[in-house]
Amino acid sequence: SPLCPVAHVCVSPPCRVSSVLNRDGKQFGKQHMFDASEETCWNSDQGTCQWVTLDFPSTVKVSQLQVQFQGGFSSRLCTLEG
Repeated sequence: SPLCPVAHVCVSPPCRVSSVLNRDGKQFGKQHMFDASEETCWNSDQGTCQWVTLDFPSTVKVSQLQVQFQGGFSSRLCTLEG
């Protein structure tokens, strides 16, 4: 079966996140991670160790992972586990 690059997600994989800013899922929720809009994004609440878990329905081969942070924010450490 063909692999679908995450940058061009065929179907957004089910995901879980550590938190949502102000618990406002409508404006800042995880659904904005893969909506292909530069106007929206998932916003975590404040604090250390924020995370995202992607649950693919079958085995996938990851050849590249791109993470784009909202303007003005960055991460000191990103860890990929699989």
